[in-house]
Amino acid sequence: MRVLLVEDDELIAHGITSGLRARGLTVGSVATAARVEAALSAAHCDIVILDLGLPDEDGMSLLRRLRAGGMTLPVLVLTARDAVEDRVAGLRAGADDYLVKPFDLNELVARLDALLRRAAGRSVDVIEHGPLRLNPASGEVFLRGRSVALSRRELGLLTALLHARGRILSAEQLQDSLYDFSEQIESNAINVHIYHLRRKLGADIIETVRGVGYRVSTASA
Repeated sequence: MRVLLVEDDELIAHGITSGLRARGLTVGSVATAARVEAALSAAHCDIVILDLGLPDEDGMSLLRRLRAGGMTLPVLVLTARDAVEDRVAGLRAGADDYLVKPFDLNELVARLDALLRRAAGRSVDVIEHGPLRLNPASGEVFLRGRSVALSRRELGLLTALLHARGRILSAEQLQDSLYDFSEQIESNAINVHIYHLRRKLGADIIETVRGVGYRVSTASA
């Protein structure tokens, strides 16, 4: 899961970013409304965490503008504004969820998982693909009932491909799902992760569409 965090408080942003990364999420952080659209256009994101008290534009106004412009990504508003009318206004402005500070990091992660599950059209957390079972929240992977240990990058790659439900994802899209905005990426990084996934889960689990990208194989479903 690649998260765009929009938070101007440096200490809070650092805490959220560190906590989410420790749970295997990929996080990019910006501190102003002006940088949000640039970040969204520069790289693929799965979900946005949005603070409302931004220095250059109210987050509520930004959210309305993004929705009016056609942005369909799930948005979780994370703010100190706890009045009922603020929650109602946030949801009506286009937020998919609303969480008040201070908050528990486990709850934040659970809400993010629920939003992505809803966006993917799933009612349960576990993703099944043929003999493969993946629980994105716990990071557990089972192949024919046997637990398989994956690295954080391998787990992120597998999750992105399974969320795509057979759609082809380019190497660039997969990189965006695995690496933070500022990270330097080796040119063969995705190929290396694909190789290790195939070695652990079987050669037919991921299909290479030459010149286009990768997808989970329908043959293994």
